[in-house]
Amino acid sequence: MNNSFVNTARLLGAGLRALLVLTLVTGVIYPLVVTGVAQGLFSSQANGSEIKADGKVVGSSLIGQAYNLPLKKGQETPDPDLKWFQGRPANGLGSNSMNTRYTLILSGATNLAGDSGAVDGTCPAKPEDGTLCAQVLAAKAAVVKDNSVPGHTVKPSDVPADAVTSSGSGLDPDISPAYAELQVHRIAEKNGLPVARVEKLVEDHTQGRTLGFMGEPRVNVLELNIALKDLAAKR
Repeated sequence: MNNSFVNTARLLGAGLRALLVLTLVTGVIYPLVVTGVAQGLFSSQANGSEIKADGKVVGSSLIGQAYNLPLKKGQETPDPDLKWFQGRPANGLGSNSMNTRYTLILSGATNLAGDSGAVDGTCPAKPEDGTLCAQVLAAKAAVVKDNSVPGHTVKPSDVPADAVTSSGSGLDPDISPAYAELQVHRIAEKNGLPVARVEKLVEDHTQGRTLGFMGEPRVNVLELNIALKDLAAKR
């Protein structure tokens, strides 16, 4: 009886010591080491790739933002604020319909097939159809209209694919240099800036392929708009 009690106590003691050691190693030491390495070598990425302006965090370089005007009375979809560079469409975004206590945005793709709304290679769809074909046609018409300013007319053939299609998440923070350049004349006209200066702004914020061969050249819209704000303030 005594031996059984001693053995049980010994096993419990060993288990308790193992629990304490493992808790210390995996719950304290390991997280501290990983956090220290992350902060030391990858501080920006570890903190969410934050972008700051005027000393305040204004967003993340990994998440796209909307640049819209306030909703008007009776309006469901806000109009874009055309003094800013616009990002890609966000057709995959939705609103939280389950827990209505919180205003949440759900990201995702539209899940529409590439030939959604197309018939024999053409697109006879109407904007209200809700098909991918209709969304692209409506987006292209809006891009042409919004970016055609006195002395500069945008043609439908000038509109790049990323200007009329959303990304898989709906939160793509980047646009192609072609889409950024397409917006230059409108930005210059709305902000009273020289076209050449806005073109230089886009050029300065165009990033090349990662490691020279991965991905495509891109422009981060948030970083570009922060630079635009600073440029307009110096006007």
